[in-house]
Amino acid sequence: MTAINIGMVNLGRIGYHTSLQLQSKIASSIKKKTNKWQDGIMLLLEYPPLYTVGIRDKSYTAGDEERLRKTGAEFYRTDRGGLITYHGPGQLVVYPILNLKSWRKPLSIRWYIETLEETVITLCQTMGVSAHRYHPYPGIWVGESKLCAVGVHASRHITTHGIAINCNTDLNWFNHIVPCGIEGKGVTSFTELLQREIKIQDIILPFSHAFQTNFHCKLHNITISDVDDSLEQSKII
Repeated sequence: MTAINIGMVNLGRIGYHTSLQLQSKIASSIKKKTNKWQDGIMLLLEYPPLYTVGIRDKSYTAGDEERLRKTGAEFYRTDRGGLITYHGPGQLVVYPILNLKSWRKPLSIRWYIETLEETVITLCQTMGVSAHRYHPYPGIWVGESKLCAVGVHASRHITTHGIAINCNTDLNWFNHIVPCGIEGKGVTSFTELLQREIKIQDIILPFSHAFQTNFHCKLHNITISDVDDSLEQSKII
């Protein structure tokens, strides 16, 4: 099997609209075969406080949106799967923009989501945390508290959106919503579970190793300039 090579960009703190535009441009360049990273590019980032609602969630009204904005957070309706969730400082957001055809498997979004989940379970094992799936609920859990949210989108075998892992996130922000629409369940973070501060940069390397192991690929650290050059040459930007 030909080696699968994924470019990995650490964007740091970034605005939500900017990240959506970048995802769209990268996905378009992969579809058009004008991006030198044809297997995919993975974005690592962190957001200011914001709430996002998935494509299936029609229950949040304009009044709900106003209430949540009054907390000081932003609010967005998106085309990802899943229900409402919170993103903010201390949470590692990972957007793998992948060409699923590169894996030469029967194309399945279920396989992709399960492999993403398994990657986070592997990460947790490395960190000394026993995590699991909690069917029928999405994401990765420790006991009855969610550590990692999952919400993806795929078009013509190209994935966007992804996962959000709580590192040293202020969990009080979740009190304003029913996370992912699941009543009676909690939310947790690596910091809470391990009783010591775990920052985003503490899990990037073990996450990268887990991703490479589970997706049988090679990650290459690149910069946003490398991505911009590729997109500019393809006339995407």
